[in-house]
This record gives sequence, structure tokens and C-alpha cells, in this order.
Amino acid sequence: MDNLKIFPIESGPVATLGYMVADTAQHKAVVVDAPLDSADFFIKTAQKEGLTIEAIWLTHSHWDHTGDAAKLHRATQAPVYVHRADEYRMTEPNKYTGFPLPFSLEPVHANRYVEHGDTLHCGDWSFEVRHTPGHTEGGVCFIDHKRNIALVGDTLFAGSVGRTDLQGGDMDVLLHSIASQLLTLPDDTLVLAGHGSATSIGTERASNPFLRR
Repeated sequence: MDNLKIFPIESGPVATLGYMVADTAQHKAVVVDAPLDSADFFIKTAQKEGLTIEAIWLTHSHWDHTGDAAKLHRATQAPVYVHRADEYRMTEPNKYTGFPLPFSLEPVHANRYVEHGDTLHCGDWSFEVRHTPGHTEGGVCFIDHKRNIALVGDTLFAGSVGRTDLQGGDMDVLLHSIASQLLTLPDDTLVLAGHGSATSIGTERASNPFLRR
């Protein structure tokens, strides 16, 4: 449907991808992850397309995915959604960066916790929440089964998987999450990740070296 669109942006110092999922017929949008320096893009795109940003959905709480969440929330009053297990990094972001940063991060609190099996809507979009720990404790993916689209944050990449050497990471847990929650999806499912190019479940099933373990 032409009214269902996804507007991506790659921004911030580590080239993080955020997405605005929109139903232009119903003038509704949600932002999935808010990298540093992305808020102005989302706000201006929403204004141009006549959209209201109704929520900010976070796949996980690493700073590169949440750096502009406070700014975007302040500008739009859109509630912030995250898994409960990941909120602590948002409320004290400068404490959990993994390495020193040359700038300070603004804290942001969750307005709603998402849980495995929840269904979230944006106009005619409908997403199942799947808890996929391993990269972080509370990492989640948002799956649109009708259109075979998966917004996966840093759970899975084209040819790779999320790093597990930061607090809350565990490679065995991550690989189990991918196997049980993502590789069960159809091969033609479009995978939109937090870094790098888009891919598909079938491509990763066949050629991702990390998934051969």
C-alpha cells in the first residue's frame, strides 16, 4: 500500500540507523530508534508528510540508538517504549557508554514497557514485539508479519550479528534469540537493522557465518 512508508536515516558518530514508520493516509508515524542527530530529520519529515509522531519505539538502549530520544520526546511529546530490562542505560546514559565519549548524553525515561508478544500499531501497520536478548538484556525486534518486515536493531546484521562484549551481552543467548525468534520467519522477510545494509532472513540463514555455529 502506497500510504505505508518507512523513512530511514543513518546518523551519529557510529552510523546508526533509525526509522520512521508511517501511515500517510492516517497521518500517523512512529520512530524506531533515535540515533544522535536524527531528531530534526524525523520532525521535519513528519511535518513535510503531514504526520504526527505518536511514539518512539526503542529496539534497545545503547547510546547510539537512544541519543536523540530525549530531544525527540521533548519536541513531540511522543511516549518512549522500551523493554524494562534495558531502561537503566537510558536513565543514566553516560554511565553505560562502554567507552569514554567526547560529549554528554541526555537521559530519558520510558513511558511504557514492551514485552515479548505485545502487538503495537501505527495506522495500518501492526508489529509483534519479540524479545531477543543477547546484544543487551532487553533487546527487542518489531515484526510486521503481514508485510514480512523485521526491524531488528543490533540483533542481526547483513553477514554478522550484534556485538556481545558490552554489559548485558552474551553470544550464546544472542544466537538462541536469533534462531528462535528471527530464523523462524519466512525467508523473504526484509531485515532492517541498526547498522549496515538491509538483508533478508533467507540470505542470513544461508550465508551468515555466525549462524553456522
